[in-house]
Amino acid sequence: MKIDNRTFIVSGGSSGLGLAVVRDLLSSKAYVALLDRKPPPSVDENSSNMTGASTSRLCHFEVDIMDLNQVSDAVEKVVSWTAQTGAHLGGVVNCAGVGVPELVITSKGKLHSKHRWDQILGVNLHGTFHLIRLAMKHLIRVPPEDTEDAERGVIIMVSSSVAYEGLAGQTAYAASKGAICSMTLPMAREFARFNIRVVTLVPGLFSTPLTDQLGPKVAKDMHKEALLYPRRYGKPSEFAQAVRWVVECPYVNAENLKLTGGLRVPTRM
Repeated sequence: MKIDNRTFIVSGGSSGLGLAVVRDLLSSKAYVALLDRKPPPSVDENSSNMTGASTSRLCHFEVDIMDLNQVSDAVEKVVSWTAQTGAHLGGVVNCAGVGVPELVITSKGKLHSKHRWDQILGVNLHGTFHLIRLAMKHLIRVPPEDTEDAERGVIIMVSSSVAYEGLAGQTAYAASKGAICSMTLPMAREFARFNIRVVTLVPGLFSTPLTDQLGPKVAKDMHKEALLYPRRYGKPSEFAQAVRWVVECPYVNAENLKLTGGLRVPTRM
């Protein structure tokens, strides 16, 4: 699918992987509707550096992804915006996520908090599902591309290697990200009749605010013991490259695709 002159909804686009996706889409002449509680850095529409004046191809909607009314209102405003710009909706990239570690039960008998469980599942899983659900109401009505495949759009979800190799303390995060992987195929089967693809990217260790929480010792151990090559955290720009490839390659569908540097997480760190 062509990126230029299409509108993409990116949740969690003000930092981390989402911000890199926003930068890359803008540099490819897309329109971007950014859903996040905080505003993004200022943007230069002719650059991916996001350091200049605000661009007319980027629209920020202040949204708490767990608030369905806010999400629904933002989606409707995005659709109104596409009517003004003439840049049809092209898809959704779900980058909003949280992942604070917490044990199910500590050695002193303290239980995992219900609040933390609800927050992680609410942002990562429920937020992803409901944003897609609300956007699909409009995406299925988008005129198909004038190509052999007559594609309408693409849905990109973001899981994590924790879905496959979670550490102690990551049960809630693993549950949310594993569920996203499980949604990929049935969702792709359902959306195929509308010529809309569904792909989930499964990143390993990338340099983001989430990995900053791990601390320098864990980072050193991961680089030395867990990563095959390159022995470093992934760059957000590399994740954005993968998003662009998924959007542009119509034969990529119904898959959970790992971006991990060959990551194999040990039992203990």
